[in-house]
Amino acid sequence: MAYDKIRYDAGADGVATIALDDPSTRNSLSNELLGELIQAFEAARDDEAVRCVVLTSTHEKVFSSGGNVAQFSADTPLVHRHFGTERFVRLFRLIGELGKPTICAANGHVLAGALGVALACDLIVASEHAGFGTPEINLGLFPFMIMALIYRNVPRKKASEMLLLGERMTAREAQEAGIVNKVVPAGELDAAVAEWAGKLAGKSPVVMRLGKNAIWRQMDMGLTDALEYLQTLPEWALQSALQLQTVLELSDNSQATE
Repeated sequence: MAYDKIRYDAGADGVATIALDDPSTRNSLSNELLGELIQAFEAARDDEAVRCVVLTSTHEKVFSSGGNVAQFSADTPLVHRHFGTERFVRLFRLIGELGKPTICAANGHVLAGALGVALACDLIVASEHAGFGTPEINLGLFPFMIMALIYRNVPRKKASEMLLLGERMTAREAQEAGIVNKVVPAGELDAAVAEWAGKLAGKSPVVMRLGKNAIWRQMDMGLTDALEYLQTLPEWALQSALQLQTVLELSDNSQATE
């Protein structure tokens, strides 16, 4: 599939890379770019050879500047504004329900709506030069579309500080706030992401899917409901492992007799 605003590459190592590629707008999350992101994640989801997805940017300094402000201006038809918010929701759900692990490689600044996209991923590895923030309040706007993701990743008081003050934090500060998993020098980002992506791609895809789905489903359950739901999963995982072991043993026996 041809893309205009992103790049998509599914490597032979089981890792698919999706790169934001609209440098003239600093990768602003327009309807078009969001639509292509949805298509790319769907392609990765449906490709059985893909075991892990890395989301990054081709821009040297910016991962993404966030939502396309012009898209939400008063002069923009209501239907177009609805497309933008609807695509954010679709993208966040798609990443959450992907069934495959995702890494955001934050090679530059991650701002506004882009922070929501990054937080939707399972892991975030950031260059030490990257910055994170929700500056919408300084533009007379509010980050409604990403609020749910922020409050599910960041302690409440820190989340409120981010939303209400709109100040930018460094990559190290973002790590302390629980937004970022690992911060590395810019020259080591690709290697750090590749190391984790390779490890994730090497895990059992069946068990990974079960685990990812469990993370997504139990997140907002009450404790009792979550425990009852999770209690059913170890047996599924064990049965999957036994079936895989049987298949491998049959394959080995077949090769030995040839």
